[in-house]
Amino acid sequence: MSSASSDLNVPHQREREVIHDHWILFLIQGLLLAVLGILAIGAPYLTTVVAVKLAGWLFIIGGIIGLATFFTGREVPGSIWSFLGAALAIAVGVYLLRQPLVGVLSLTLVLAAFFLAQGITQIFAALSHRRVLSSWGWLLFSGLVDLVLAGIIISGFPLDSAWVLGILVGVYLLLYGIALIMTALASRDVSPEQFEYRP
Repeated sequence: MSSASSDLNVPHQREREVIHDHWILFLIQGLLLAVLGILAIGAPYLTTVVAVKLAGWLFIIGGIIGLATFFTGREVPGSIWSFLGAALAIAVGVYLLRQPLVGVLSLTLVLAAFFLAQGITQIFAALSHRRVLSSWGWLLFSGLVDLVLAGIIISGFPLDSAWVLGILVGVYLLLYGIALIMTALASRDVSPEQFEYRP
């Protein structure tokens, strides 16, 4: 192997080392997500309500942090807009906690956008890992499924919002968990010397 080719291979060797050293973390995360996915599919209505309430708490926490930022930096120009945004986030969070079923429709659309973005990023991640991991196809498959889930949500909106949110969250968690498990098992056997650089 030439010196130039060896230099080009250094980033790939480092990437393989990092992947190999952290395979157990991928495995634990994958198993946890897969179990949560199965539970979510088994109770879709409950999962839908939980997802909305979780979103409500996230709004409230974000709003509180925004208020803390406002009160510690009121001299910053335009800080009043930060205050109004934080107050609005808290109001939305409280509303979602008090009326979770009302927030299902809007959260369903947000989930569709999330699946769309997640699917695109996972596809690109899979394509970038195809030279390093033999399990890149699982990531690609998971990304494609995310795109399909986004399409299902949009096509069934708003009639199926009450249950589809819980089912799709469960399917997403299960498939992403399986993809991480397969990645972990493939990463366990990866070594920096395993593959030569292929441009």
